[in-house]
Amino acid sequence: MNLILHVLLDAAVIFGLAYFMPQVDVKNFGTAVLIALLLGLLNFFVGWLIRFPLNLVTFFLLTGLVRIVVTALLLKLIDNFMDSFTIVGFWPALVIALAVAVAGMLIDRSAPTPKWLTQAMS
Repeated sequence: MNLILHVLLDAAVIFGLAYFMPQVDVKNFGTAVLIALLLGLLNFFVGWLIRFPLNLVTFFLLTGLVRIVVTALLLKLIDNFMDSFTIVGFWPALVIALAVAVAGMLIDRSAPTPKWLTQAMS
C-alpha cells in the first residue's frame, strides 16, 4: 500500500510542478504515473550503481544530496526516452527531485508502520 501511495504522490508532485514550471511538460496524469513508476524502478535497479561511487567520494557525508542529484539525472534519462515528458535543463529536474524527496520523506514519517513489521524488527 505504501508503494502505491509513493507512486501516486510522486506522480502528483511531477504533474503539479509541470503545471507551475514552464521548463517541464507532462502530457497528462497517466504519463506522470508512468514517470513515477520508471523513476522508482530506475532508482531501485540503476540508482545504487551511480550513488555508491559518489557516496564513496564524499565519504557518505552527503548521502541525501547525492540521492537528489542522482534522481535528477534519472529524470533527465527518462526525459530522453519519453516523447510525452520534457524537461528543459538540469535545474528543473533538480527541483522536481528535491520535491519528490521531500514528499517521500513526509509520507514515510506519517505512514504507520505495520505491527508485524515492528515486532519482527525487535
